[in-house]
Amino acid sequence: MGGVTSSTSSPAASPRTRKPPEERREDILACAAAIAIEEGLERITLRAVAARLGVRPGLITHYFPVAEDLVVAAFARAAVIEREQFFTTGGTPLHRLARFVDHVERGRSLPLARLWLNARHLSRFSPALDTELQIQDGLDRERLTAIIEDGIASGDFPGADAEAACIRILIALDGGGSYVNSSAPIEHPAHTRVVADVAEWALGLEAGRLREAIDETALTGRTER
Repeated sequence: MGGVTSSTSSPAASPRTRKPPEERREDILACAAAIAIEEGLERITLRAVAARLGVRPGLITHYFPVAEDLVVAAFARAAVIEREQFFTTGGTPLHRLARFVDHVERGRSLPLARLWLNARHLSRFSPALDTELQIQDGLDRERLTAIIEDGIASGDFPGADAEAACIRILIALDGGGSYVNSSAPIEHPAHTRVVADVAEWALGLEAGRLREAIDETALTGRTER
């Protein structure tokens, strides 16, 4: 008996499941985007992504041979997620705009504001990132301009210049976002409500009308997309 080892004493290791290439690539992108939002684009490395996923760095290299390509793709993924969260398709144009501004004022856009500020800085040194940033910025402008154009057609924003209003609103958004890394508390309404104030002015709305729409949106709990 002493020289016999039971065949059941050491169970065979379970074979590792091989994911389809597209699924694996999506996992890598989602992981890199999470690092970008939580820690910054500079923290995206092949080793960092591999460590989070529990795989070898060589697997990441197989899908993204150049680390910069992964950084650019991660930024694009995060920007797309942000766009789908903040630009809704349900409700009147005024209430769609109100929901967007409400997201900003409640601080829900802060992680992405940090990412955009980070990307704008790094784009000075990365032509590929600069190109992607311009693409994503253009897509945001298209989405916001579409809301404004719908509002012009519906009478919500009569007489507004859609392109000019869009540019002014996004400049206000970026201007407020430039303070996102400040350690000092930002509480003055002139800062916290700057996007709403500029939007009302740019769209020719009566003072306080967008604020009413924000309150109405919160009250009804609009979640249409």
